[in-house]
Amino acid sequence: MKPKLLIVDDDEAIRTQMKWALNQDYEVHFAEDRKGALEVFEANSPAVTLLDLGLPPRPNECDEGLAALSEILAVDSTAKVIIVSGQGEKRNAIEAVGAGAYDFLCKPVEMEELKLLLRRCIHVVELEKEYRELQRSQRSDVFEDMLGTGPQMQAVFAFVRKVAGTNAPVLLLGESGTGKEMAATAIHRRSARKDGPFVAINCNAIPENLLESELFGHEKGAFTGAHIQRKGMIETATGGTLFLDEIGELPPAIQVKLLRFLQEHRLQRVGGRQEIQIDTRLVAATNADLKQLIDNGKFREDLYFRLAVVTIRLLPLRERGEDIVFLAREFLQRYAVQSGRTKLVFAPDALRAMTRYSWPGNVREL
Repeated sequence: MKPKLLIVDDDEAIRTQMKWALNQDYEVHFAEDRKGALEVFEANSPAVTLLDLGLPPRPNECDEGLAALSEILAVDSTAKVIIVSGQGEKRNAIEAVGAGAYDFLCKPVEMEELKLLLRRCIHVVELEKEYRELQRSQRSDVFEDMLGTGPQMQAVFAFVRKVAGTNAPVLLLGESGTGKEMAATAIHRRSARKDGPFVAINCNAIPENLLESELFGHEKGAFTGAHIQRKGMIETATGGTLFLDEIGELPPAIQVKLLRFLQEHRLQRVGGRQEIQIDTRLVAATNADLKQLIDNGKFREDLYFRLAVVTIRLLPLRERGEDIVFLAREFLQRYAVQSGRTKLVFAPDALRAMTRYSWPGNVREL
């Protein structure tokens, strides 16, 4: 995939020249003014931005270009912006570098010099990305986008690492908002199936009369409206992982078919006669008490034992102690960076209120 490049210049001739020179190596986007630059930057997140300081409505001044630089860096403080300026604006270009621009070039731009600078800049971008990923991977409080410093979450992280290397079904238990889908994603990413698909489906979000077809697929003509053959979610996830959220909501008839798939790793599409061998790992989740559902005759005990080969319980936020403040501060810093306000902190009263609150919606509510 080509690196994205944003060129901000109100001169059509220069934009055309840049396009012809750089289009082969970069996915080039254009903007003509400060407003357009910010819109294109936010929509495409270019690796590098070439910014002319003289922009409308005052192309002979540098204030619009400098303001565009400030707004881009407010969106992404790590953005790489190369200033393009006339000889008479060199002083302003140096000022722009002091304000956060990566480098500057004077007009008329030598294309070979520009290409060399862009290659160097892209290399720096890639190195910084690798460094951030390395830092993130070495943080004990971050695991596959899951956060937690307390012993409970550290134990979950360790257990996920162990079970990810197997093909055993996993049952995730926990209240709504505790991060069950994130845990399922972590299991997939840490497994040998990480390059295969990760397919998620909420069993409670699909009408009962459509759920069988969604999971197992159907043959052409299987029912009214089945004009073509269609693979189900289980088949779509072949070579990867299928995540079934709210597994306790499965109707009895679907439970039977799912049990058979777990036992034999084979299925029949709705309306089909041929059995298809499927290599899909199943991770299920629920916030319901499955044992109570079994006692009430609403969930099959044999299916439960097939699903619960490995069980991981995710604690509600109110039971995670110091993680409440840790998570709140982490989220605050993330959103502060996004809004360009990097020195935000919680007041002591706010922290006390958060630790005393019961968080019925858990991490999602926080």
